[in-house]
Amino acid sequence: MLVASPSSRQSGEFLSKASGLLGRAGIRARGDGYNELSLKLPNGSRIVGLPGVEGTVRGFSSVSLLLIDEASRVEDEMYRALRPMLAVGSGDLWLMSTPNRKQGFFYDIWEHGGEEWMRVKAPANECPRIPEEFLKEELAEHGEDGFRREYLCEFLDGGTAVFDRELLDRAMDGEVRQLVL
Repeated sequence: MLVASPSSRQSGEFLSKASGLLGRAGIRARGDGYNELSLKLPNGSRIVGLPGVEGTVRGFSSVSLLLIDEASRVEDEMYRALRPMLAVGSGDLWLMSTPNRKQGFFYDIWEHGGEEWMRVKAPANECPRIPEEFLKEELAEHGEDGFRREYLCEFLDGGTAVFDRELLDRAMDGEVRQLVL
C-alpha cells in the first residue's frame, strides 16, 4: 500500500495512525529498511508513505492500494505520476479529502468521474462526535466559504473569478455547431 499526501509530514502522520491501529490489533509492524516512512507487517505487506513531490515518488510498481490523503491539495502532476503504479497489479485507488476549490483532479473525479467511483460524503454537522457549539465557533472563525469547504464537504469557487464555474458549465452546450460564413 502506498500513501501519498501533499507533504512527507502528512504521510508520516497517516503511518503513525496506521501503526497505532495495528498495535491495538496485536500486529507488530516495523520499518521496511528501505523507505524512511514505512511499515512492514509480519506477512511481508508494506505501507509506504510518500512525500508530496512528483519527481521523487516514482519507482513503485504492482501497487495493490494507492491512497491519496488530502487529495484536493495534491497537485495534478503528482496524481499523474502516481497512477501508473497501479497498472501491473490492478490496484485500487482511494482519494480521501475535504473539498477545496472547483479545480484539480479530485474535483473533476468527484463531479465527473462516473459511476465506477464510490463517493462517501460525511459533513461535520451529521457527525455526532462533533459538538454543535464547536461548529458555530468554526463558522465564525473561518467564514461561510471556509466553513462550507472544511466542514460541509462543498467545493466552492475561489472567489476571484468573474463568473462562477457552474454558470460557465451550464453555458457550455455540446450541441452548438460552428458557424461557417
